[in-house]
Amino acid sequence: METSCPDPLRREAALKTTALAATLLFTHGQTTERTVIAAERLGRALGLTVRVLPYWGELTVEIEGTPISQIVPAKPLGVDMGRVLAVTTVIDQVCNDKLSHDAAEPALISAGRLPPASTPRFTLFAALGAASLGVIFGALDTTSLLLIAASAAIGALMRRWLSAVSTNPLIQPLCAAFVAGVVAAAAGRFQLSEATTLVAFCPCMVLVPGPHILNGAIDLARTRMALGPARLAYAAVIVLLICAGVLLGFAAVGVDLAVANSARPVPLVIDMVAAGCAVASFGTFFSMPWRLLPFPIVVGMFAHAVRWTLISAAGTSPATAALVSCMLVGIVVTPVADRLHLPFAALAFSAVVSMMPGFFLFNAAAGLVQLVSLGPGAPPMLLTGIAANGATAFLIVMAMTVGLILPRMLFERFSSTREQSQ
Repeated sequence: METSCPDPLRREAALKTTALAATLLFTHGQTTERTVIAAERLGRALGLTVRVLPYWGELTVEIEGTPISQIVPAKPLGVDMGRVLAVTTVIDQVCNDKLSHDAAEPALISAGRLPPASTPRFTLFAALGAASLGVIFGALDTTSLLLIAASAAIGALMRRWLSAVSTNPLIQPLCAAFVAGVVAAAAGRFQLSEATTLVAFCPCMVLVPGPHILNGAIDLARTRMALGPARLAYAAVIVLLICAGVLLGFAAVGVDLAVANSARPVPLVIDMVAAGCAVASFGTFFSMPWRLLPFPIVVGMFAHAVRWTLISAAGTSPATAALVSCMLVGIVVTPVADRLHLPFAALAFSAVVSMMPGFFLFNAAAGLVQLVSLGPGAPPMLLTGIAANGATAFLIVMAMTVGLILPRMLFERFSSTREQSQ
């Protein structure tokens, strides 16, 4: 393996290849730390000692000890496990002398062009995932589940169509949430379902940008103060647009979105099966290869069983149950994600997606709309409900984030210490 790259042309080609690999990993959901490690490892294999400096909007790859660098535009807007796996495979092949240096760039370009999950699969699993979340939150009648599935399927088709006509990633969740609001409002107007609020909420829950929240939290924990808040701000904007979309859908039909009652508990077996279906759907959203889907499904079902037991049998709060369950998921997923070269945030979030507090979040949004419409005549219980739902959603998100990233941080700390001692 080469250790130096004195020829200017070869050095420029090696720098370009390294920057391409870093960009593909960064923009398709890999954690920042793993992106940096993989790119620097590839640089060494190509004969360069490089530093990778990621920011929102660009990546800087510079050769240490020289003023030579390359700045490439890069925004971490998407999540694609298949492409991350393919790019990392190319890096491993180069580092293990199984792929020539000249063939590295074409191989990376091919990896970056891998197609996402097909539209039929994407649509089918969107419907399955939303309906599964409906089951978890207590919508057990057939009509409500069919409405939820149909709404999510229409939203998925719209998202795919919008991705082909616009590069703005914010339009997709807004329009899909609008569809969910229209379907739910129409169901309420024609009295097709008693769970109108869940018909609105469940298709919106599959739009929540969990991997961006986790990656942003990890960046903050690593004191990447420019990148972490930017990731979290992007996720927050998506959540706000989801809320706005569903509220606009109700307004378009002329129906008010009511605050939903607390979710009815479902039996453990049904809860676990529904959680597994939700995990499968999010694995599809993130273009996870079929052969890898069973792992997060099993982990997700186990985690949801733990959560169900803690809430139903032990009487713990949803936030505490989410913390314990997600910590177990983090312990299991962290070494597997590294071994399989998959983005940790996407894999971990897929396993715990059914725990996201979308029910409380959207309930708080519905309460705020009612508060504005009622004005000074709003009952005190409405304000109390808004505060309770908002606080519960915030605590659950924090508990899930800490539970998932703490094992990750400890594992990386242990791994780096072990490598230094060898």
